[in-house]
Amino acid sequence: MYSKVLSSATLGIDAYIVEVETHAESQVPTITLVGLPDNAVKESKERVLAAVKNSGMEFPRRKITINLAPADIKKEGSAFDLPIAIGILTASGMLRSEMLDETVILGELSLDGFLRPVKGSLSMTVEARRQGMKRIILPKESAAEAAIVDGFEVHGFETLSDVISFLKSESDGNRVSVNAKELFSNTSEYHIDFSDVKGQENVKRALEVAAAGGHNILMIGPPGSGKTMLAKRFPSILPPLTFEEALETTKIYSIAGILPKEKALITERPFRSPHHTVSDAALVGGGSFPRPGEVSFAHYGVLFLDEFPEFKKNVIEVLRQPLEDSVVTVSRSKMTISFPANFMLAAAMNPCPCGFYTDPARKCTCNQQQIQKYLAKISGPLLDRIDIHIEVPAVKYKELSSTQSGETSAEIRHRVIRARDIQLKRFSGMKQIYNNADMGSKDVRKFCRLDEAGSMILKNAITKMGLSARAYDRILKVSRTIADLDGAPEISPAHVSEAIQYRSLDTEVWKK
Repeated sequence: MYSKVLSSATLGIDAYIVEVETHAESQVPTITLVGLPDNAVKESKERVLAAVKNSGMEFPRRKITINLAPADIKKEGSAFDLPIAIGILTASGMLRSEMLDETVILGELSLDGFLRPVKGSLSMTVEARRQGMKRIILPKESAAEAAIVDGFEVHGFETLSDVISFLKSESDGNRVSVNAKELFSNTSEYHIDFSDVKGQENVKRALEVAAAGGHNILMIGPPGSGKTMLAKRFPSILPPLTFEEALETTKIYSIAGILPKEKALITERPFRSPHHTVSDAALVGGGSFPRPGEVSFAHYGVLFLDEFPEFKKNVIEVLRQPLEDSVVTVSRSKMTISFPANFMLAAAMNPCPCGFYTDPARKCTCNQQQIQKYLAKISGPLLDRIDIHIEVPAVKYKELSSTQSGETSAEIRHRVIRARDIQLKRFSGMKQIYNNADMGSKDVRKFCRLDEAGSMILKNAITKMGLSARAYDRILKVSRTIADLDGAPEISPAHVSEAIQYRSLDTEVWKK
């Protein structure tokens, strides 16, 4: 006999439908699994055999052939255990159900017949609804995440026996529902706030400008000046996630299997801070069967790279593509997979190997050659993609001992949101431009015009302060953002002057 059970698998952050075809005939009992299964899928035969027997049923003694179609795409993971078990029981005549034609089934089986959670249930539910399916059956622990998809039946079960009873009865039991909009509206507050930071008003302002325009930022300062503390609070001043952004971010965490159990939806902007020993595959994604990396986990959030020059050069150079295109493309001999990576880069570094170059209170022990070698670890093309460089001086005792609280993240965020709204209106109808940082050269010429006084200030900065040519467009973009924060339709000389201060690494003091 023949049966067909519908399942699903992920490719990138999206999913596709997999047909689990089963043929059973009265010959010497064997189980053959085809359709490019990986080792985890091949091992499902043993899990299914034990799970069926330990669920109180007799495993059919027949020659069983199972095909996972489409057969030209490699299948991986343990989510095919449950559909394979249902397919074997159906092909052997032990189970009949009219529901299978409109049902997608997922689940890993333990040897005692209990169901374990699977990765990527959100993406697979989205695809099942798109393909016109009516319902999805999956482990109870993965059901809340899948139920975020509106207008679709999600049924969560704990055991194989429960699934079989449901298919036989064709009831509406075990249906899981989640009010996605309500879940999204219950966004938890950030536990850290900008009001905790003592002093560093110029750096706070630079971070506000970066948040308002979507600019990448590099902080340069001695150890203990508060670079990490400031970076951790950066997401708290970014605009809240939209529901569509939250859904896409959740997909990435789901397929990687790192979505927290208590969360069905990511509602806060991610903050990722990999160690400087991270590999290039871990940072941007990769592997024999490509998986997302840290840049994708930071999607719509912040990627913080502390001790920036300490990262291996080949590792940080792979950031160039995602910083430019907001996507990571991983190519293999048999497939090419893209992962979204629309993140803001916040990097921090010491000014020199010992950390005290430019610090007036402590003497630097490095010679000029060591400093230049240290700074050269970050290439020009990579610096080209970072709009703001800001020096972070050591905090003075007077500021540290002050009992006065600074501005809260909520107050700063209010101004950031207002500036972002201005940019959304400005760029409405323009593809792939949502904030000032996304502007290309043509857009800069159109939206960042300077008056005569502003042009003169920028000319003097380029010629007298030794600013590089690549700093020109960056200064104009940042000037436009500062003007937006002020609610000004035109860029004034004051806006240009402030933007020039945010190009520390382009000044002569760093080129000696």
